[in-house]
Amino acid sequence: MAQYHLAIEQANQQYIQFKVIFENVSPNAIIHLPKWRPGRYELGNFAKNVRGFKVFNQEGKAVDFRKVDLSSWEIQVKEPTTIRVEYSYYASELNAGSTYLSKEMLYSNPVNCFIYQEGKKDEPCEVVLDIPSDWNIAGSMEREGNVLKAANFDELADSPFICSATLQYNQYESHGTIFHLWFQGDCTVDWVRLINDFKAFTDKQIEKFMEFPVPHYHFLFHILPYKAYHGVEHQKSTVIALGPTYDIFGALYTELLGVSSHELYHTWNVKAIRPIEMFPYDYQSENLSKLGYLCEGVTTYMGDLMLYKSGVFDLKQYLHEFTGQLQKHFDNFGRFHYSVAESSYDTWLDGYIPGAPGRKVSIYTEGCLLAFVCDVKIREHSSNKHGLDELMKRLYFNFALNGKGVSETDYLDLLKELAGAGTEELIHDYFYGTRPFEAILTEALESIGLELTHRPNQKYSAGRIGFKAVQLGAHFQVAAIYPGSPADLAGLMLQDEIIGINEFKLNGDIDQWLTYLDDQNKRLTVIRQGKILELPLPEVQRSFYLEYGVKPIENPNSAQKKAFEYWSK
Repeated sequence: MAQYHLAIEQANQQYIQFKVIFENVSPNAIIHLPKWRPGRYELGNFAKNVRGFKVFNQEGKAVDFRKVDLSSWEIQVKEPTTIRVEYSYYASELNAGSTYLSKEMLYSNPVNCFIYQEGKKDEPCEVVLDIPSDWNIAGSMEREGNVLKAANFDELADSPFICSATLQYNQYESHGTIFHLWFQGDCTVDWVRLINDFKAFTDKQIEKFMEFPVPHYHFLFHILPYKAYHGVEHQKSTVIALGPTYDIFGALYTELLGVSSHELYHTWNVKAIRPIEMFPYDYQSENLSKLGYLCEGVTTYMGDLMLYKSGVFDLKQYLHEFTGQLQKHFDNFGRFHYSVAESSYDTWLDGYIPGAPGRKVSIYTEGCLLAFVCDVKIREHSSNKHGLDELMKRLYFNFALNGKGVSETDYLDLLKELAGAGTEELIHDYFYGTRPFEAILTEALESIGLELTHRPNQKYSAGRIGFKAVQLGAHFQVAAIYPGSPADLAGLMLQDEIIGINEFKLNGDIDQWLTYLDDQNKRLTVIRQGKILELPLPEVQRSFYLEYGVKPIENPNSAQKKAFEYWSK
């Protein structure tokens, strides 16, 4: 067994003190700290937060060790023995996937900061917490007082917990499973509204899969006083960070519902139905997979769709969320250069930052739109008997419950079986190619009585000149440029700071000046790497950065009405 003792002696310094006891450690055993965390497909470099790594034997004498890579240590003992590893972990970052310590709270994602012995991941784990007596503990691990227990390291690594005196708690039941709701942060929770909506989308998700994968589930919410939006999935829980506090049950409530439904769906898709490359997880290297369109794309689509199917969202709310995905797709010119499958593989390079302009696409956005198309294709082929939820249910029963990972071939063969003729072309051109989506999206929407719309962008800078900018005080920094637009032809560059137009100084009013000067030749005054430049804008008679939308067809035929009814209910 591996036993972890955590102390928080000087919480204001934000170092967690670890004492870890490993039994039966063999000569030259390797101790690892994970290099990444499932749910975020990039290396995490967690070892940068480790300080004072030391090893002792049962008599308390120091044991020699050597670092064999950035996150691994070789323990130099001559015969099997018990050792104690001591180190401190710096916990200063608070998001849904981090570890954080303050005088008010200990929050841990064990995959960030808990070490394990190579070849011994299957041994039971025990976590002993030295925390104030008035603190409660939120999390999915079995608990006895301040002791948490996990069957093995994989369960431990996948079981975040929050310790605090200010946790708020409630629960609800769905299909025999108890769902626990924990709120950390200064927040007045509208429990009646929250539980009513959460139970509705939970009921609908379980109905589609016929059962829930685990016996209990915990929602862990960090409610923050500043802008935040982040969720991370786990098998028996999810952690969600959201803010600012005052908007949680106001303008941000839709976001709260959306991220919660998304993360709950992950309990089946990616935690149970898992790419074969991540079955089991290898914490010491990249787990490269092209199945991002399944893991994140299908989950993004289904998370929002289940809110609509359950009645939590009305059609207007659902289409607003779907339109957001459409807009991201059409505004990203990486769609002409890199497929969603290639972009999935490359999340390990730059999946969570903008990266090189126009290089890649989002597995969330592209995967969501393709999931919608596949849902409609399956319904067309089966005369509305099945949808994408049937495919996911089969993956769950045929792979997850049989302890098998899913390969690209497994997923795509099942898609071909359920969607029928034309699926090969769909896969080749859109999953693994860069063919424009307009035609397949229009066709799929029309099949269920919906219509793809577009209109000129209402901002002059984006719609007529072809650039998007972030306001920096009185000036604007260029964040995106439409290829072939006046901005592009004029030589505008990303990060240029626009300070004037036609010798008029800007004061946070770029679109007002552009509109005022509509029928004149226009020149942008910019600062680029310390130099002031003037860029004449050519005239181009077209619109850029169109605004997309979806609306019901005014007079749908009987087939469209029937298809919409089956799709939506």
